[in-house]
Amino acid sequence: MTPLFAVFDTMPWWAWGAFFLFIVAMLALDLGVLQRNPHEVKMKEALGWCGVWGSLACIFAGVIWWWRGAEAGQQFLAAYLVELCLSVDNVFVFILVFAYFKVPPRYQHRVLFWGIIGAVLMRAVFILVGVGIIARFHWVLYIFGAFLIYTGIKMALPGKETEVDPAHNAAVRLFRRFFPVAPAEADRSGHFFTLHNGRKMATPLFIVLIVIETTDLVFALDSLPAVLAITRDSFVALTSNIFAILGLRSLYFALNGVMQLFRFLKVGLALILVFIGVKMLIEHWVDISIGVSLGVIGSVLATSVLMSVLIKAPSKAE
Repeated sequence: MTPLFAVFDTMPWWAWGAFFLFIVAMLALDLGVLQRNPHEVKMKEALGWCGVWGSLACIFAGVIWWWRGAEAGQQFLAAYLVELCLSVDNVFVFILVFAYFKVPPRYQHRVLFWGIIGAVLMRAVFILVGVGIIARFHWVLYIFGAFLIYTGIKMALPGKETEVDPAHNAAVRLFRRFFPVAPAEADRSGHFFTLHNGRKMATPLFIVLIVIETTDLVFALDSLPAVLAITRDSFVALTSNIFAILGLRSLYFALNGVMQLFRFLKVGLALILVFIGVKMLIEHWVDISIGVSLGVIGSVLATSVLMSVLIKAPSKAE
């Protein structure tokens, strides 16, 4: 079996199939039943779904722990925590994108739903290919480790705020070249395509979806080395990543408007990326157990959130 398909040797095919059937069933329930009528997702509903996805991830981690052993269970938890925190950056960009396009709150869930599906497919390809490449070219680990350290340092340093400008988005420009886009007033139903002046056109909401997908493509490139630094088990890496992504929509609606309460989380995440990057570079000489890694990740996250809550942000005058 080639290294690319050898990633499926870690678990039987029926386990992969059962996991993806479960994910498809949850997404179908979400879109077909719970979100049949577009509406604005309130804080209470968002927190409820955060609890649902978090509980499902913990239950799945328990199953992995029982079935595959403590190390695999700890790897899942560590990878899930890192990917969940990386998702906070996605949330900040989503807020900027929706504000730029003035997307009504009742349609934001639909955009995020299809954006999440695209993100799941991209992460699946990236992780499975990444595991296969590492199995064949072990030296790639050192490149990933150096990239994580660079990303962590860059994230910790003060810089310009993220900007959203679709005019400079290559995917949007390419799409507009080959497909007409209707004016904003042409469709108020929240659809991605509409008939306008007898022509089928994309709505501005579809342009928002393109921006969301291309943004997540960039974040996927960051998350790939992070998860592979924690585990090279393709099943653990992919399932932890997907659980974190599926909770991203609820996280967006829960955190939208209170992002300032987590202002130190990015610093904590930067420290974690540097830590796992160093771990990846020195693993040939120093073995840092997954238990120690999980303890470091959990401690840094807890400290950064606690500092965000206890230390008030300075006023504009200060």
